[in-house]
Amino acid sequence: MIEVRNLCKDYGPYRAINNLNFTVKKGDVVGFLGPNGAGKSTTMKIITGFMAPTSGSASVAGFDVYENPIEVKKRIGYLPEVPPVYTDMYVVDYLEYVARLKEVSKDKIKPFVSRAIEKTNLGSVQNRLIGNLSKGFRQRVGIAQAIVSDPEVLVLDEPTVGLDPKQVAEIRELIQELRGQHTIILSTHILSEVQAVCEKAIIISKGQIVAQDTINNLAKLEKGQSRLFIRLRKEVTDLKSVIADIAGVLNIDSGASHREWKVDLGGQQDETIEAISSRLVEKGLGLLELSPTRMDLEDVFLKLTYGKDKGGEV
Repeated sequence: MIEVRNLCKDYGPYRAINNLNFTVKKGDVVGFLGPNGAGKSTTMKIITGFMAPTSGSASVAGFDVYENPIEVKKRIGYLPEVPPVYTDMYVVDYLEYVARLKEVSKDKIKPFVSRAIEKTNLGSVQNRLIGNLSKGFRQRVGIAQAIVSDPEVLVLDEPTVGLDPKQVAEIRELIQELRGQHTIILSTHILSEVQAVCEKAIIISKGQIVAQDTINNLAKLEKGQSRLFIRLRKEVTDLKSVIADIAGVLNIDSGASHREWKVDLGGQQDETIEAISSRLVEKGLGLLELSPTRMDLEDVFLKLTYGKDKGGEV
């Protein structure tokens, strides 16, 4: 459905995205995840035909976004970070206007607008001025204009930015309801957003893709890596000198104090945990707690984008 090959975009001497390659299949719900300034919005603008790439290509349903922008836009519903709404128009009039802009046939405009209003729960405000609506309702109007032409692909750029928790939950629920009806790309820097509504994720950092896979596989990116939390009675300034030579110990970080440590494990983890326990008892360090936990998506995201985990530097 969407293919991106060797995509680059330069702003003068600054390269915003560098050699991106990914594919989104029909019906997929994909999170395009990365910190602010990673190149997410630039990529979305190129895919939707709002911006030309410096080099490389992007296609939607077999149509190149640069060579056939009109055909691409017919198949895409796009919600930019700032919803493109006209505040001096009534909701229903605005959606009818957008449907005409998207060349929806005259006999389908009314039913398509009604369906968009129903899907986004805008029935109670459809005859109100957009300028008088709350930010949450304006965001819904933005999504309604994206789906009013019943596009094959939905591209949503930071759809919950600036909303309160209740509004965020409502928008997430709406996106979940649209699954299966559209191919969806959700661009965001919010991990919980991706975990709540997406099946797959593409992680981008400094203009380059650093990982792409299913949510479950990304959470296990380090070949089943897990983390061991250790709490000791005695302070140890350098736990690495005590256990770093044990097979399966990948990384050691201090926690809140020199009595608390986090150890990343790989390989035969049961054997590694047993060896660590024996070593700590042998050294008389006063082992109070030994708790294994699985690595999660947040750990992977922080390591790939910032070189950190939740406890600090890697």
